[in-house]
Amino acid sequence: MRKRDWFGLIVVLAGCARGPAVLTQSTLPLRRVVIYRNGVGYFEREGSVRQASVEFRVRQSEVGDFLATLAVMERGGSSVQSAAFPLPDDAAQGGPPRRPDERRSVRLALDGRAHDLTVGYMVETPIWRPSYRLVFGAPGARGVQGAPGAQVQAWGIVQNISGEDWSNVRLSLVSGSPVSFRSELAEPMLTERPLVTDRGEVLDVVPHGDTTLAQEQQNGSPNVNREAAERAASQRYPTTTSASAPAGARPMAGASSGIGYGRGGGTGGLSRHYARRSRASADSGGGDEEIDGATVANDVTATVPNAPMLRPRSVASLAAVAVQGGTTRYDLPNAVTVPNQSATMVLLAARDVPGERVYLFAPEGGVPASTTHPFHVARFENHTGAMLERGPVAIFEQGAFLGQGMLDPLPDRASATVPFALERAIAVESSATNSVDGSRLLRIQRGEIAIERYRVNRTRYNVRNGMDHEVRVMMRHALATDMQLFQPPPGVERANGAALVPVRVPMRNHSEIEVVTRVPYAQATDWNDENAAIAIEGYLRDGHATQAVADVLRQALEFRRTIVTAMQERVGLVQRREDLENNSEETRQNLEAIRRNPGAADLRARLTTRLSQVATQIDQATRRIVELDTQMGERRVRLLEAVRTLDINTAAPAARPAVNPVTGAP
Repeated sequence: MRKRDWFGLIVVLAGCARGPAVLTQSTLPLRRVVIYRNGVGYFEREGSVRQASVEFRVRQSEVGDFLATLAVMERGGSSVQSAAFPLPDDAAQGGPPRRPDERRSVRLALDGRAHDLTVGYMVETPIWRPSYRLVFGAPGARGVQGAPGAQVQAWGIVQNISGEDWSNVRLSLVSGSPVSFRSELAEPMLTERPLVTDRGEVLDVVPHGDTTLAQEQQNGSPNVNREAAERAASQRYPTTTSASAPAGARPMAGASSGIGYGRGGGTGGLSRHYARRSRASADSGGGDEEIDGATVANDVTATVPNAPMLRPRSVASLAAVAVQGGTTRYDLPNAVTVPNQSATMVLLAARDVPGERVYLFAPEGGVPASTTHPFHVARFENHTGAMLERGPVAIFEQGAFLGQGMLDPLPDRASATVPFALERAIAVESSATNSVDGSRLLRIQRGEIAIERYRVNRTRYNVRNGMDHEVRVMMRHALATDMQLFQPPPGVERANGAALVPVRVPMRNHSEIEVVTRVPYAQATDWNDENAAIAIEGYLRDGHATQAVADVLRQALEFRRTIVTAMQERVGLVQRREDLENNSEETRQNLEAIRRNPGAADLRARLTTRLSQVATQIDQATRRIVELDTQMGERRVRLLEAVRTLDINTAAPAARPAVNPVTGAP
């Protein structure tokens, strides 16, 4: 690099506290900036270079990101050979780390000919932030099929703290968040390896010997195995030889390649990628003013009051919207300049959309009055053709500011409900009751029954309207993950984790509506349970059972009815017997009281007769109870034998009834 180029860079660096993240020659000026929503930005430089190398001076804190994302496209017929960067001395010597604002050099080695380079890289950048305006009653604004609507405007706020001016750059804002992480490619990394040592044959301890006392020799020679030992000692084993390498074999060479691309090489997301344009998604509309989509620089607050009432006259003044891979990219039509240490607000889209102002009852812990009064909300459908990111939205109508709200991420064609004020002229009262209802057969296996029941919550809303016109109130009814709406009122909408139930209330009057939700749960039971019988009868009515299974179930239900009838009779007999025994005990006590009274002979006779009759009735009840126990025992055995081989499972996916995708109810 020429000295005067570096001198100019030093002057720029001295005028800024931190300086740009990346410094390079003036022959590679900044041409494109793409800002994402995850804290990174893509920067692209273009220009002609005639030197043998190009050097970048990268801030220490950005070296890892720069090396991990650096891509080079050569369009002049030459090539880039390699990218080199020196390692810091302190890293090799274990010294203190470098300061984040220090510079590291990255040198691109060229082949010595003329080069037409495009260099792209990513470094940390403040996220761009959206800001919206929703204008009701805008001239010409229409919704679906000519119905009154609203105009939604999307603005993007960009902050430049890079250390250099973005002068006449092509600016794009991307709503998606590509995967991005910090990289330490510029730092030496030594991995730990296992240490293997060879200590030779040195013994760690001295072995102890044993002493054998001399004894007389027995029959046979003590050297009987000497010949075998000599034969073993005289054996010679063949030595092994290493196999020679096959003829023509060559050592494997390690491949290395530079970071640049020559003619015909892939570029992966540089100028040609961003040069593609989708059709503009902003419609032109009527109006007296024209908003330039380039830049509203350094005076964001001054543009806010007037912006909602303006309508761009030309489609070309709005950003071109492209949707790729589930993300939205706004490409500004004109080059913009964003000075260093400044914020710029640009108009991205202006659209007529279906919209209305209604009321939403959604109790919020931070607003105590919302437990009895609804919010005034703006509802509209996103017809911009792009994803609207989370951001603040200002609500206007006929030149008046109504309030502010927060817009959650809104996909194209989805509807948003944005609260912006509390309406105290409408009051809501609610009450709830709980019960357990319903019974559906899940399975019968080895005589055991499982049924599905529902925990039912009934919430009644009473809405009173104190205004002089009819109002439409949306009741936000929270829904748990497994909760289903049962027989929902007309017009119910499914929101995130809730149902929006509409209620129309006449002027100075009231309306009531009931919302029923159910939570299914499985319950293990037996044949004595009446809910089990109801579930089996419903299963037979649905016609899902085969004829053989249906016959067995009907026979089992008949046995059960016999058992239930006998059980009910037995319960009555047991109660009657207890009453008779109490009567008998009372009669005995009365007889004992008048036993020695000569004048109560007639009374003793009547009590004695009654006692005898009661005893007879007790005996009859006892005999009938025994008979019923015998009959029930027999019927239970027959029932269990009949269903012993049944294997029914209605919980399988193929057997489940269809579910309404909106309400979640069968």
